[in-house]
Amino acid sequence: MFRSVRHMIYDLIEWRSQILSGTLPQDELKELKKKVTAKIDYGNRILDLDLVVRDEDGNILDPEQTSTISLFRAHEIASKQVEERLQEEKSQKQNIDINRQAKFAATPSFALFVNLKNVVCKIGEDAEVLMSLYDPLESKFISENYLVRWSSCGLPKDIDRLHNLRAVFTDLGSKDLKREKISFVCQIVRVGRMELRDNNTRKLTSGLRRPFGVAGNSVR
Repeated sequence: MFRSVRHMIYDLIEWRSQILSGTLPQDELKELKKKVTAKIDYGNRILDLDLVVRDEDGNILDPEQTSTISLFRAHEIASKQVEERLQEEKSQKQNIDINRQAKFAATPSFALFVNLKNVVCKIGEDAEVLMSLYDPLESKFISENYLVRWSSCGLPKDIDRLHNLRAVFTDLGSKDLKREKISFVCQIVRVGRMELRDNNTRKLTSGLRRPFGVAGNSVR
C-alpha cells in the first residue's frame, strides 16, 4: 500500500508541475486535469477515504448549488469509474502474476554442474568426449552434449582449458524433475585412422570419427 501511494504521489507532483508551467495547450491541459482527478479519486478509494464528486471538468461540485439528484447521479458515475479502474488494476495484476508463473515454469528449475578432471582411457589417438543427460525409460537424451576434445597425449587439445573443463546443464525444467530416472552418459569417439593397426602408408587414413566407448552413471 505504501509503494502504491508513493507512486501515485510522485505522479501527482509531476503532473502538478506540468499544469503550473503554463506551457500545455488547452486540450492537453484538460486531459491532464482529468488524469489528476482520476488518480486522486482512485487513491482515496484504495485508502477507504470519502469519494469527492466532481463535474465533467474535474471541479468539485458545490452541494449548496447542486440538487440532491444531480449529486447522487454524479456520485454513481464517479463510483462506477473508480470500480472499473480497480477491476482493471486487478486484472492487470492477475495477468502479471500469470505471466510470472508461466515464465517461472518455463525457467530451468535446477542445474547440474560437471567438472571434468581427467579421461583415463587408452586410445592411442585423438578423441572427442561427449557428455549429456539421458532418460533410460524413454530411451532418449534430454540435454545437449558437452564436448571436450582430447589429444592422444592424454591432455585436452586446448591446453589453456587444462584443470578448467567445467559445464553446467541448465536446460532442465520442472518436467525433468518428474522423471523417474536420469543418467549421465559419457561417449568417447576416436578421431583418426580407420584401424588402429593400419600401418600401410598407402591406405593410411586420418580424421575419421569412430565410436570407441561409452559409460554411464545414474544421477537420480
